[in-house]
Amino acid sequence: ALPISETTQKKDDKTAEIEKLTAKIDKMSAKSKQLKSEVATLQEELAKLTSSQAEMDKIRQEEKAVFEADSAETEKGLNGIKLALKVLNEYYSKDAAHGSAGGASSGIIGLLEVCESDFSKTLTEMTSTEQTAQAAYDTQTKENEITKSTKDQDVKYKTKEHTGLDKGIAEYSSDKGGVETELSAVNTYLSEIKGRCIAKAETYGERKARRSEERRVGKECRSRW
Repeated sequence: ALPISETTQKKDDKTAEIEKLTAKIDKMSAKSKQLKSEVATLQEELAKLTSSQAEMDKIRQEEKAVFEADSAETEKGLNGIKLALKVLNEYYSKDAAHGSAGGASSGIIGLLEVCESDFSKTLTEMTSTEQTAQAAYDTQTKENEITKSTKDQDVKYKTKEHTGLDKGIAEYSSDKGGVETELSAVNTYLSEIKGRCIAKAETYGERKARRSEERRVGKECRSRW
């Protein structure tokens, strides 16, 4: 049987071990909770980023479709004007008999040349606008890809970290449960041996009192005889 002092020391050691394990568990739990919150925030941001990119893709496709349709129509009109100018220029330059209509021909040709210039300018502006929009889309898409990649990695590492912490918490909790069981056994044993010691002390006291009484009675008997 272990003496009271050694059993009490064992109790203190187990209590200190439980406190140490509890502190570790609390610290790891707080860190795990923080990481899970950060992961949730990152996932929410990634969802918004995916939604934003999808909306950008849709708008870009629509803008490009409009540009292709409008530019094709404008280019078709421009080519028609160029052809008309070519025909008129050839017609008036080859047939000298139409010289008397020179004023009218120059007016028609001048009007067509203005239209050609307008169509060319419109087509140039449309193309420039499309190129600018495409460049802005490409830049933003690239930035989104980098942001997504970074956040995905953050989610991966933080998830791995809090999963490891949760595993550690489970292991430490198991250890703590084992130590608590041991402490309970020590406390039970300590109570038992303290009870026996107290009982022994009382028995000794009673025994001493009886002996004292016996001696007193013996003296009285001897004095009478």
